[in-house]
Amino acid sequence: MYNHIKGRLVEKNPAYVVVEASGIGYHINISLNSYASLGPDENVLLYTHLVVREDAWLLFGFVTQRERQVFQLLISVSGVGPNTARVILSSLTATEVESAILMENVGLLQAVKGIGAKTAQRIVLDLRDKIGKGLPAFSSGSAALKAPASGRAEAVTALEILGFNRLQVEKVVNAIVSQNAELPVELIVKEALKKL
Repeated sequence: MYNHIKGRLVEKNPAYVVVEASGIGYHINISLNSYASLGPDENVLLYTHLVVREDAWLLFGFVTQRERQVFQLLISVSGVGPNTARVILSSLTATEVESAILMENVGLLQAVKGIGAKTAQRIVLDLRDKIGKGLPAFSSGSAALKAPASGRAEAVTALEILGFNRLQVEKVVNAIVSQNAELPVELIVKEALKKL
Protein backbone atom coordinates (compact mmCIF):
# COMPACT_ATOMS: atom_id res chain seq x y z
CA MET A 1 0.00 0.00 0.00
CA TYR A 2 2.81 2.43 0.91
CA ASN A 3 6.10 2.10 -0.97
CA HIS A 4 7.94 4.78 0.95
CA ILE A 5 7.38 7.79 3.16
CA LYS A 6 9.45 10.93 2.78
CA GLY A 7 9.15 13.66 5.35
CA ARG A 8 10.43 15.31 8.50
CA LEU A 9 11.76 13.12 11.30
CA VAL A 10 9.77 14.21 14.38
CA GLU A 11 10.74 11.47 16.84
CA LYS A 12 13.46 8.83 16.78
CA ASN A 13 14.28 5.95 19.08
CA PRO A 14 15.82 2.49 18.50
CA ALA A 15 12.46 0.75 17.98
CA TYR A 16 10.43 3.29 15.98
CA VAL A 17 10.37 6.72 14.40
CA VAL A 18 7.64 9.24 13.73
CA VAL A 19 7.85 10.87 10.30
CA GLU A 20 5.60 13.79 9.41
CA ALA A 21 4.57 13.92 5.77
CA SER A 22 1.87 16.31 4.47
CA GLY A 23 0.71 17.07 8.00
CA ILE A 24 0.32 13.39 9.00
CA GLY A 25 2.63 11.79 11.56
CA TYR A 26 3.44 8.17 10.66
CA HIS A 27 4.53 5.82 13.48
CA ILE A 28 7.01 3.52 11.74
CA ASN A 29 8.63 0.49 13.40
CA ILE A 30 12.31 0.19 12.50
CA SER A 31 15.21 -2.18 13.03
CA LEU A 32 18.29 -1.25 14.99
CA ASN A 33 20.30 -1.14 11.76
CA SER A 34 17.88 1.39 10.26
CA TYR A 35 18.12 3.42 13.49
CA ALA A 36 21.92 3.46 13.19
CA SER A 37 21.69 4.55 9.54
CA LEU A 38 19.44 7.54 10.22
CA GLY A 39 21.72 10.52 10.45
CA PRO A 40 21.17 13.92 12.05
CA ASP A 41 19.25 15.21 9.00
CA GLU A 42 15.59 15.68 9.85
CA ASN A 43 14.46 14.98 6.26
CA VAL A 44 14.22 11.23 5.75
CA LEU A 45 12.98 8.69 3.26
CA LEU A 46 11.98 5.26 4.57
CA TYR A 47 10.92 2.32 2.43
CA THR A 48 7.88 0.81 4.09
CA HIS A 49 5.97 -2.41 4.52
CA LEU A 50 2.43 -2.43 5.94
CA VAL A 51 1.34 -5.38 8.08
CA VAL A 52 -2.41 -5.67 8.54
CA ARG A 53 -3.56 -7.73 11.52
CA GLU A 54 -6.98 -8.20 13.03
CA ASP A 55 -6.10 -5.89 15.93
CA ALA A 56 -3.68 -3.41 14.31
CA TRP A 57 -2.12 -1.99 11.17
CA LEU A 58 1.64 -1.81 11.64
CA LEU A 59 4.01 0.14 9.42
CA PHE A 60 7.63 -1.05 9.22
CA GLY A 61 10.31 1.20 7.74
CA PHE A 62 13.76 0.58 6.29
CA VAL A 63 16.56 2.88 5.20
CA THR A 64 17.38 0.63 2.23
CA GLN A 65 15.23 -1.31 -0.20
CA ARG A 66 17.50 -4.30 0.36
CA GLU A 67 16.67 -4.45 4.07
CA ARG A 68 12.96 -4.24 3.23
CA GLN A 69 13.29 -7.10 0.72
CA VAL A 70 15.07 -9.30 3.27
CA PHE A 71 12.35 -8.43 5.82
CA GLN A 72 9.65 -9.42 3.32
CA LEU A 73 11.42 -12.71 2.60
CA LEU A 74 11.77 -13.45 6.31
CA ILE A 75 8.08 -12.89 7.06
CA SER A 76 7.18 -15.23 4.19
CA VAL A 77 8.65 -18.08 6.26
CA SER A 78 6.13 -19.96 8.40
CA GLY A 79 6.65 -19.08 12.06
CA VAL A 80 8.50 -15.81 11.40
CA GLY A 81 6.33 -12.77 12.08
CA PRO A 82 7.18 -9.12 11.53
CA ASN A 83 8.53 -8.56 15.04
CA THR A 84 10.76 -11.64 14.79
CA ALA A 85 12.02 -10.43 11.41
CA ARG A 86 12.74 -7.03 12.96
CA VAL A 87 14.72 -8.67 15.78
CA ILE A 88 16.72 -10.62 13.19
CA LEU A 89 17.43 -7.41 11.25
CA SER A 90 18.36 -5.66 14.50
CA SER A 91 20.91 -8.35 15.36
CA LEU A 92 22.28 -8.89 11.84
CA THR A 93 22.56 -6.68 8.77
CA ALA A 94 20.60 -7.60 5.65
CA THR A 95 23.87 -8.75 4.08
CA GLU A 96 24.68 -10.97 7.08
CA VAL A 97 21.20 -12.54 6.90
CA GLU A 98 21.64 -13.22 3.19
CA SER A 99 25.10 -14.71 3.78
CA ALA A 100 23.83 -16.92 6.61
CA ILE A 101 21.08 -18.26 4.35
CA LEU A 102 23.29 -18.75 1.30
CA MET A 103 26.05 -20.41 3.35
CA GLU A 104 23.43 -22.41 5.30
CA ASN A 105 24.85 -21.00 8.54
CA VAL A 106 22.01 -22.08 10.83
CA GLY A 107 24.15 -21.30 13.90
CA LEU A 108 24.35 -17.59 13.08
CA LEU A 109 20.57 -17.35 12.71
CA GLN A 110 20.10 -19.38 15.91
CA ALA A 111 22.28 -16.89 17.79
CA VAL A 112 19.49 -14.32 17.34
CA LYS A 113 17.22 -14.13 20.39
CA GLY A 114 13.97 -16.01 19.82
CA ILE A 115 15.21 -18.08 16.87
CA GLY A 116 15.36 -21.78 17.65
CA ALA A 117 17.01 -24.55 15.64
CA LYS A 118 13.83 -25.46 13.73
CA THR A 119 13.03 -21.86 12.80
CA ALA A 120 16.63 -21.19 11.69
CA GLN A 121 16.59 -24.35 9.56
CA ARG A 122 13.21 -23.41 8.07
CA ILE A 123 14.52 -19.93 7.17
CA VAL A 124 17.51 -21.47 5.37
CA LEU A 125 15.44 -24.12 3.58
CA ASP A 126 12.66 -21.75 2.50
CA LEU A 127 14.88 -18.85 1.41
CA ARG A 128 18.14 -20.27 0.06
CA ASP A 129 16.75 -20.36 -3.49
CA LYS A 130 15.07 -16.93 -3.20
CA ILE A 131 17.76 -14.89 -1.49
CA GLY A 132 19.87 -12.59 -3.62
CA LYS A 133 17.53 -12.57 -6.62
CA GLY A 134 16.98 -9.03 -7.79
CA LEU A 135 18.70 -7.47 -4.75
CA PRO A 136 21.00 -4.55 -5.56
CA ALA A 137 24.60 -4.38 -4.38
CA PHE A 138 24.75 -3.16 -0.81
CA SER A 139 27.25 -1.35 1.36
CA SER A 140 26.65 -1.63 5.08
CA GLY A 141 28.74 1.36 6.14
CA SER A 142 26.32 2.69 8.72
CA ALA A 143 27.79 5.13 11.18
CA ALA A 144 27.09 4.42 14.83
CA LEU A 145 25.42 7.20 16.74
CA LYS A 146 26.67 7.94 20.22
CA ALA A 147 24.17 7.30 22.97
CA PRO A 148 22.94 10.42 24.72
CA ALA A 149 22.58 10.45 28.50
CA SER A 150 19.24 8.72 28.00
CA GLY A 151 20.87 5.92 25.96
CA ARG A 152 20.25 3.40 28.71
CA ALA A 153 16.59 4.39 28.89
CA GLU A 154 16.23 4.28 25.09
CA ALA A 155 17.78 0.81 24.99
CA VAL A 156 15.44 -0.44 27.73
CA THR A 157 12.41 1.00 25.93
CA ALA A 158 13.47 -0.49 22.59
CA LEU A 159 13.92 -3.96 24.10
CA GLU A 160 10.58 -3.69 25.88
CA ILE A 161 8.89 -2.80 22.59
CA LEU A 162 10.52 -5.88 21.07
CA GLY A 163 8.69 -7.94 23.71
CA PHE A 164 11.24 -8.55 26.46
CA ASN A 165 10.52 -8.40 30.20
CA ARG A 166 11.45 -4.98 31.68
CA LEU A 167 13.14 -6.37 34.82
CA GLN A 168 15.37 -8.70 32.79
CA VAL A 169 16.11 -5.96 30.28
CA GLU A 170 17.13 -3.44 32.96
CA LYS A 171 19.45 -5.95 34.60
CA VAL A 172 21.20 -6.83 31.31
CA VAL A 173 21.38 -3.21 30.07
CA ASN A 174 22.76 -1.98 33.42
CA ALA A 175 25.51 -4.62 33.24
CA ILE A 176 26.42 -3.58 29.68
CA VAL A 177 26.41 0.15 30.46
CA SER A 178 28.49 -0.37 33.62
CA GLN A 179 31.23 -1.93 31.46
CA ASN A 180 31.15 0.84 28.83
CA ALA A 181 29.02 3.92 29.41
CA GLU A 182 29.97 5.41 26.03
CA LEU A 183 28.39 2.65 23.91
CA PRO A 184 25.94 3.86 21.24
CA VAL A 185 22.30 2.91 21.88
CA GLU A 186 22.17 0.42 19.00
CA LEU A 187 25.24 -1.42 20.35
CA ILE A 188 23.71 -1.58 23.83
CA VAL A 189 20.61 -3.15 22.31
CA LYS A 190 22.62 -5.58 20.15
CA GLU A 191 24.66 -6.72 23.16
CA ALA A 192 21.49 -7.08 25.24
CA LEU A 193 19.84 -9.16 22.50
CA LYS A 194 22.75 -11.63 22.76
CA LYS A 195 22.28 -11.97 26.52
CA LEU A 196 18.50 -12.04 26.89
